[in-house]
Amino acid sequence: MTEAKGYAAQTATTPLAPWTFQRREPGPHDVQFDILYCGVCHSDLHQIRDEWGGSIFPMVPGHEIVGRVTKVGDKVTKFKAGDLAAVGCMVDSCRECESCREGLEQYCENGNTGTYNSLERDGKSPTYGGYSNYIVTDEDFVLKVSDKLPLANVAPLLCAGITTYSPLRHWKVGKGHKVAVIGLGGLGHMAVKFAASFGAEVTMLSTSPSKEADAKALGAHKFVLTKDKDQLKSVRNYFDFIIDTVSAPHDYNMVLSLLKTNGVQICVGVPPTPAQILGFNLIGKRRSLAGSMIGGIAETQEMLDYCAEHNIVSDVEVIDIKDINEAYERMLKGDVRYRFVIDMATL
Repeated sequence: MTEAKGYAAQTATTPLAPWTFQRREPGPHDVQFDILYCGVCHSDLHQIRDEWGGSIFPMVPGHEIVGRVTKVGDKVTKFKAGDLAAVGCMVDSCRECESCREGLEQYCENGNTGTYNSLERDGKSPTYGGYSNYIVTDEDFVLKVSDKLPLANVAPLLCAGITTYSPLRHWKVGKGHKVAVIGLGGLGHMAVKFAASFGAEVTMLSTSPSKEADAKALGAHKFVLTKDKDQLKSVRNYFDFIIDTVSAPHDYNMVLSLLKTNGVQICVGVPPTPAQILGFNLIGKRRSLAGSMIGGIAETQEMLDYCAEHNIVSDVEVIDIKDINEAYERMLKGDVRYRFVIDMATL
C-alpha cells in the first residue's frame, strides 16, 4: 500500500477537507496515473451528504478523472508510462453476467464497482475517487484520451458526456429526428452538443428565458419557454425524443404531452421523489418513458474518440480544490457554466 492525498467527507454533515489514505500498489493488470483534473458531478454532493443512502465514510468523491500514467503492471498491454488516461464512474464489474458480456458493465447484474463510495470485488475494501493525487485501476476500466483536446474540458465527458451520448446512440438519434433537452446544466449542455452533432433538430425546453442565448450558442436550433402556455402549445405532440436531465421534482405529464406518437422521454436525471404518471399520457400515443445511465467501457471509449474527432468538449470552470465546498453551494444555485473541474495541481 502507498500513501495518497485527497479531499474527503468524514461524515454526511461535515465539509470536504484534506485527508491522507492508502491505495494499493499496482498489480499485474493495474494502471497507476497521476490525476491532473477531476470534474465535479452533482452526484458527488448527493453521495457525500448520504442523500441516496448507503454512503461509505470517509469518502473521497470524483468520477470524471483524467491524468498521466506513471506505472503499469507487468501484464498491462494497453498503456505505458507517459500516456494520457481517464477513469469514469466505475472501476470494475463481475465481467461474467450477461450485461458485462455485452459490454454493458454499467448494468452489471452483480453490481459494478463504483469509482468511489463502493467496495472492491473483495467486498470489503472501499474505493476512493478522483479528488486525489493519483489512482490505481485495472487497465480494462481505464480509457485512452486524445492529446488534441484540453484535458480540463475532457474530464466531464467521463460522466456528463457519456450519460447523454449513450441514450442518443442507443435510440439511434440523428438526422430527421426532433429532439428536446430539458435542463441546461452539466448533462443538458452535453445533450445539446451531441444531438446537434448527430444531425437532429434540437430544442431547449427551459423555465428560464435567460438560457436561450446559451442554448443556441451550444447548438440548439429552437428554444421553448415552458412557462409560456402558447410556446408550450406549439410543441405538443412534436418531439421524437426528449432528454430529461432534471434532478429536481417536475411534471412528467407535461413532458410526455410534447412527444409525438411513439415518442420517448429518456430520463437521465434522478429526482428525489417518485413521479406520478397519468396512464393515458402513455397509451394515448404509444409513448415510452425510459431511463438510461452511463455507458459501458467500449461505448465510453467510442464517445471519447468521437469527441476528439469532432472537437466536442464540456464547457467548464476550473477551480482550486480548496474551493470545493463553495463550488458545491454554487452548484446548488445553478451558478456554473456548466461543470466545475478541479485542477489537482492545487492539492
